Amino acid sequence: MPLYVLAAVLEIAGCFAVWSWWRGASIVWLIPAAIALAGFAYLLALAPPTHAGRSYAAYGGVYIAASVAWLALIERTRPDWADLAGAGLALAGAALILWAPRG
Repeated sequence: MPLYVLAAVLEIAGCFAVWSWWRGASIVWLIPAAIALAGFAYLLALAPPTHAGRSYAAYGGVYIAASVAWLALIERTRPDWADLAGAGLALAGAALILWAPRG
């Protein structure tokens, strides 16, 4: 799962840079955005499940939890109970997708 966490940080940072530019920040913000988003795509392609759809689905849960962490750590906004519960449910779903026994 560390691979997913790093991919999520890169995706959120890249999207945040585009979001900032769209709201008036310098166009220079698009350079780190492109680098971060390319890094995200590369890391997600390295994910271990043999099926891309399963890998992307599991990643989605980690992305949700990382987004809530971004809210708290970068945007300095305290997540509420629904943010935390939703992130917990998403992580439980990701764990089920990744580690469920399959025949």
